[in-house]
This record gives sequence, structure tokens and C-alpha cells, in this order.
Amino acid sequence: MRRGAADRGAGRRAVAIGRGLRRAGASLALAVCLVRPARAQDDAPRRLDVGRFTAVYFPDDDRLARTLLEGAARNDSFPWLPRPQQRVLIAIAPDARRFRQWAGPEAPEWGVALAFPASRRVILQGHAAGSEAGDPQETLRHELAHLALHERLGDRPPRWFDEGYASVAAHEWRRDDVLAANVALALRGVPSLDQLDQSFEQGTTAAQSAYALSYRAVTELASLDPERGLTLLFRYWENARNLDAAVRQAFGTTLSGFEKEFQNRTQRRYGALAVFADLSLMFLVTSVFILPFIVSRRARDRRRLREMLEADAIAERAERDAILAALLGIPAPVHDAGEAPGLPPSAPLSGDGHEPRPDASTDRSARRDDES
Repeated sequence: MRRGAADRGAGRRAVAIGRGLRRAGASLALAVCLVRPARAQDDAPRRLDVGRFTAVYFPDDDRLARTLLEGAARNDSFPWLPRPQQRVLIAIAPDARRFRQWAGPEAPEWGVALAFPASRRVILQGHAAGSEAGDPQETLRHELAHLALHERLGDRPPRWFDEGYASVAAHEWRRDDVLAANVALALRGVPSLDQLDQSFEQGTTAAQSAYALSYRAVTELASLDPERGLTLLFRYWENARNLDAAVRQAFGTTLSGFEKEFQNRTQRRYGALAVFADLSLMFLVTSVFILPFIVSRRARDRRRLREMLEADAIAERAERDAILAALLGIPAPVHDAGEAPGLPPSAPLSGDGHEPRPDASTDRSARRDDES
């Protein structure tokens, strides 16, 4: 999206806001912050100046404001750009309500910071910000990179380049993690540079992907000149008709040619990785669901195997006893399925635990019958 100089509020994870709304919102916010009557002196807003930076904040953010300004002054240079000279006003919102009030009604709910290059202002969330706000020093450097780029090139850079450069300057290496998990790259391919500009307006998920792809595009563009990066591009861009003319002069290629190479390389690098990550997650979820069924199936199989072994042992014993009974000419014993396998049939035991002995009179009668 092409925006005018007074309307260039490209903030980290924020969409473009209308010129009148942003100007009115920022002016109202700073006016409220500076002239708001305080109930007690300790609650009054404060001002801090360090180098070319001025911070306006409330007492609870005193430590944060000092840390941010000292870090900004200490690291006040940006890749391939001359050292910025313009003064910057940084407003630190004490809570989410105040941040929304300062940002304006059209700011996205997921926006955590805004930069206004035309008026050289930055609005940040203070100590009450949640974890989604990220590292405040990284966030501030991202916004200051917008101002530094605007100080050199004005309103020339398109949205994708503006956001991509700010991410590179802020060392937001984690942007690539979004691409590694973006299955849409494998299914629909990498969008064009013009489509990236539109993606910033299409909701949280699309915007996050647009930030990551913009970061990757600027990184790829800088890699065309390993020694000087974007130095020559910025130099030629100041006087060139457009970005395509500057790319031709700096790198000897067209913008459309770079765009196709960027799409192909990003597709190869992250498309398959995203599919693999998605398949791995799907396999993990599926395993969690089917694991109870696998355990139940294995328990049932073990029970059936045990029953089959017991049945085979009983059948083998019955066969053995039948053969023995046939040899002795006696009836074959009947085996109960519940009888313990592997034990021969035994005579009932007497009360003392021994086998009963035949009666003596019965033995003598049997001998007389034999003698007769």
C-alpha cells in the first residue's frame, strides 16, 4: 500500500492508519500526557531526554523509559544508512486503554507499537504490556528504523520494504520461524511483492506471514551485494524514478527478476519444511488419539494367546492320557478345561494328606482267589 509522507505510520505488527485519525490520535495522546492534571505530584507524567530522543511516560515506567532511551542512544545507527539526525519523541503508554486511545480507532488489536515518521513520533506500550508485545528494546528499534529509513528516502519505500527493513535492522531473526510453520507457502506458493502489501490489511495471521516474508525479501535483496548490502540501492533510490530503476542500477537485475528468484528460493527453503512440520504435528495428534486403541488391542491379543496356550496344553495332555489308557486297557480319564495342565490325574488323598492304602483283608482275599 502506497502512503503519503504524513500518513506513514508503519508500526511493528500494525496496519496503516488514516492520516487524519493518526494525526489527531497522536496529538490528543501527547496533549493528554503532557497537560493531564495529576491527583498527586508522584502521578504526573515525566519527560526524559537522552541524545536526540525524548520520552514522555508515567512514573511506573521510569525504569523502562531510561533503559529504552539509553539503549537507543547507544545503538543509534542502522544498516546501510547514515546516522539519523532528526529528534524523536517516544510516548510510553501506561496501559492498554491509553495505548488504544493514542493509537486511534483503526489500529489493529494485535498492534503493540506505532511509528509516525512524518512527525517523528513513536508510541509504545509500557510495563503493563503482555508477553505478545515482545522485547521492548527490539520493538523500539524496529520503530526507530522506520524513522531512519523515512529520513533518508521519504515516502518512496513500499510497505513490504519498509517493514522488512525495520525487521532486519531490529535483528528479528525469529521471523523465519513463522515461515517454517506456514503450510500455505507449500499449498499456495509465495505471494508477489505487491500481494505482500495487501496482506498487511488481512488480519493477524496474514499480517504475521507478511512481516516474515518482507523480512526475507529484504534479506535476499541485501544478499545480492554481499560487500555493500543495500548501500548502493539507497544511494540510487534517492534520485531514481522507482524501486525497479534503483534495483537495476545497484544490482544489475530487474525488480521482477528479483521477485521471481525470491519466490522460488523461499518456496524451496520453507515450503517443504512447513509441510514436514505440519505432517509431524498431525502424526503426533493422531498417535495420541489411537494410542488407547493400540494398548487395548495388544492386551486383548495377549489374553487370547494365553487362552490358546492353555487349550493346547489340555489337548496335548488328553491325547497323552488317551494313549496310556489304551495301552493299559482302562478307560481314558476325562479332563476338565479348568484343570491345571501338565499334571497327571491323581487319586483322592486321605485325611492325613497321603494316598489311601488298600485294606489288608482285601489283600488276603485276593491271594486265596489266586491260589485256588
